[in-house]
Amino acid sequence: MSMKDAYQKKMEAQLKEWSAKIDVLKAKADKAGAEQKIKYNEMIESLRARQGKVREKLDKLRASSGTAWEEVRGSVEHAWDELKNAVERAGKKFK
Repeated sequence: MSMKDAYQKKMEAQLKEWSAKIDVLKAKADKAGAEQKIKYNEMIESLRARQGKVREKLDKLRASSGTAWEEVRGSVEHAWDELKNAVERAGKKFK
């Protein structure tokens, strides 16, 4: 397995984990009161948008060849960090 493939699989696994966490937050939002529900759903929409950006960048990574994937990797990691931080912040607000 190449380094690119290993990196991609690791990122895919983490993305699935964060998707599950977002699903848990969505379930909590559905149980919240009206005002909180609106606020929570806005956060969840933002998380899903960030998740979509990470997915797009992973698709670009998958399509890259040779050493070009190293260049794409930086943008993946930047989007990744943004999603990670947003999921963690949202998790704290939902408690």
